[in-house]
Amino acid sequence: MKKGLRWKILLTVVILIGAIVISYPIKEKIKLGLDLKGGIHLVMQVMTDDAVTMETDQEILRLQELFKKNSITYTTITKEAPGKFTIQGTTPDQEVKVKDQLDQYLRDWDYLFAGTSATVTLKPLALNAMKEQAVDQSVETIRNRVDQFGVAEPIIQRYGRERLIVELPGVDNPERIQDIIKTAAILEWKLVKAGPAADEATLLKEFGDKVPEDMEVVKGDPKRRAEGFYLVNKVAAVTGKDLSLVRRSQDEYGGPAVSFQLKPDGATRFEQVTGANIGKPLAIILDKKVQSAPNINAQISDSGIIQGQFTIEEADDLVLILRSGALPAGIKTLENRTIGPSLGADSVKAGLLAGLIAILSVMTFMVVYYKLSGVNAIIALILNVVILFGALAYFQATLTLPGIAGIILGIGMAVDANVLIFERMREEMALGKSVMNSISLGFSRAFSAIFDSNLTTIISAVFLFQFGTGPIKGYAVTLIVSLVANLFTAVFVSHWIFDATHTKNTKKLSI
Repeated sequence: MKKGLRWKILLTVVILIGAIVISYPIKEKIKLGLDLKGGIHLVMQVMTDDAVTMETDQEILRLQELFKKNSITYTTITKEAPGKFTIQGTTPDQEVKVKDQLDQYLRDWDYLFAGTSATVTLKPLALNAMKEQAVDQSVETIRNRVDQFGVAEPIIQRYGRERLIVELPGVDNPERIQDIIKTAAILEWKLVKAGPAADEATLLKEFGDKVPEDMEVVKGDPKRRAEGFYLVNKVAAVTGKDLSLVRRSQDEYGGPAVSFQLKPDGATRFEQVTGANIGKPLAIILDKKVQSAPNINAQISDSGIIQGQFTIEEADDLVLILRSGALPAGIKTLENRTIGPSLGADSVKAGLLAGLIAILSVMTFMVVYYKLSGVNAIIALILNVVILFGALAYFQATLTLPGIAGIILGIGMAVDANVLIFERMREEMALGKSVMNSISLGFSRAFSAIFDSNLTTIISAVFLFQFGTGPIKGYAVTLIVSLVANLFTAVFVSHWIFDATHTKNTKKLSI
């Protein structure tokens, strides 16, 4: 055996066996993407103004408490828009006190006084940061919910400034998943001042037909048999942020319910509120809808139960949503595409058929045109495909329909490399060089062209992977792996096969 040939053969065999072992069984090791397995593709928009509105409401409530604590008189604090509110009715002699409170506690806000009123506006940098944070937090919250639901290989990522792409392969109940994703899960416990009433007019009769400043009207959820309208405190006793444990349990009638435990701070507040309001109703509000409004029969400290005529599935979904946390803003679906499993299976068959036809066509061409040297190219091509699937299994990459297209393109470029080498060999043979010289020069002189073409394509594929969505990423991954494998098989493996089958005494090259 020629010098240095043994280790080349051994290296190739080790890589081949390793790729086979890693990718076997292929059905379990290679994960299929949305377009091959079926599932849902969603393009969603985060309503970032909702997050700004919630922040504005919280700051207004905070300012009201500060003014009350510091004996600062005013008429009203009115929200004008997300990130903007006005303070009206302040006296000139208290202007300094108001400025002190704003400077100390609302540092992200600008203010402008005009007579007895002041306009308070969120600073542009803080506004943009709040919107960015809302989108990032939405991505993480949705990912937590999807992970708890057990969806394999989900894709959840930002798309533009306020949009998200959510791809969930293998989902058999897309409507339920969408409901779980879109639910804001803002859970609040608020004392009920009046209600339920059939309409708002009836509810507000005893309050002069106006909603008191420290209260709000919330509608009941008909699904939970909490019909009508309720007048509740604007400030919640505790919220979903105070939860430490949530699980499905049973109510007193054996029906599905949701049990919860509170963190120490929340438990202290809940104990104070329930202890001071025994016999009064306490509304459990989810996403601005009253789920139930039971009377407080005794002081409650750190645990309780949420009832609402739930089914087992609804109770499980509520537990999942509360565990993953509330969304910082509402979510709007812009595009909803569902791919059935049968359509995915058809895509797999069509993709495999296209790949098989491509391989057979290339093999036939190489054997007919380059004769025995074409067999060399075929061996390198088969090894290329085996290494590709081994790499996909090792890196746990997801195979998509565009990914199959990437494989086919990789096959074409692998053959192109062999064609360049073989044509260089022909040129050297035409110049009267020996067979071994022609082989050596063919590989060495074609290498730069092969390397340059593969490298530039790999760079393009890297950008596709970096900025593309799920299917495009799948195309980029298979193309990159195919091209890297191509540099090994078309140059290294094909070269030692020629060296192993030809000697200095060989007079003819079958090409």
